[in-house]
Amino acid sequence: MTQSHPGNILRSGSETFLRVLFGVFLAIIAIALVFYSAHWFAAVTVVMALLAAREWHRLVRSPAQRAVADHQPIHLQTIITVASIACAVTALVLRVVPAAFAFLAIGTAAAYVMAQQRKDNPLWHAGGVLYIGLPSLALVGLRVFPAQGALVVLGLFLIVWATDTGALVFGKLIGGKKIAPRISPGKTWAGTIGGSITAAVVFAAYIAFFGFNALLAMVYAFVFSFAAHGGDLFESLVKRRFGTKDSGGLIPGHGGVLDRMDSMFAASCVLALLVFGLHLNPLFGGHA
Repeated sequence: MTQSHPGNILRSGSETFLRVLFGVFLAIIAIALVFYSAHWFAAVTVVMALLAAREWHRLVRSPAQRAVADHQPIHLQTIITVASIACAVTALVLRVVPAAFAFLAIGTAAAYVMAQQRKDNPLWHAGGVLYIGLPSLALVGLRVFPAQGALVVLGLFLIVWATDTGALVFGKLIGGKKIAPRISPGKTWAGTIGGSITAAVVFAAYIAFFGFNALLAMVYAFVFSFAAHGGDLFESLVKRRFGTKDSGGLIPGHGGVLDRMDSMFAASCVLALLVFGLHLNPLFGGHA
């Protein structure tokens, strides 16, 4: 029987503690921003988009471009992506929705042309504008447009955070069969289902606090949590495609911004489609 080295156990414990500590710290900041001001929330969303875009364009570069770009503090592709997202978010805050999507389209086209000229994976660079830009618009739109936008966004945060935390805990405690070993060797079916159950319980408690329909909210959160799982798997697929374990090292215990936001990216887009396309009330009572 193989015994764990004491140093490995201590290292694992310290990494888990660091992950939890920074996770709680970031959650407090996120919640404060959501309730403080829609404009401040939009501004910080753009800052997060800058950090995520920097990681994305570093991740998807061709090998020939990496040696050149590593000497540049901010790659030109990152500037294009962030400029288009900043303009799009500003237009959305001003409630000029067509212009918001037009800015993203222009940024996508510009990123493609520039990457094509450099023979630097143009589809991946152009896709990054949408991969980061659409969730940015979704988050800001969910905060700005619904009557109870702050509560809607907080509910989204709780589902995603509970899904990620539950998946981590149940995956470590139970283990078992891997869900996609070639894409993400660490993800198990136990963790996936456990994360969804955690999301259902947490969101039901959140909705019950307001006296709304907690049972319906529980079913919704369980199903919706799979959008978060899907976002996590997608980024794992991209990292595996480019031979990278983490998108960055900015957040201690979490890796990069993309590693932290991958579930939120997918979930925010799905929720925006449900709210603005199908007119779902994500609070299951009251006025969303």
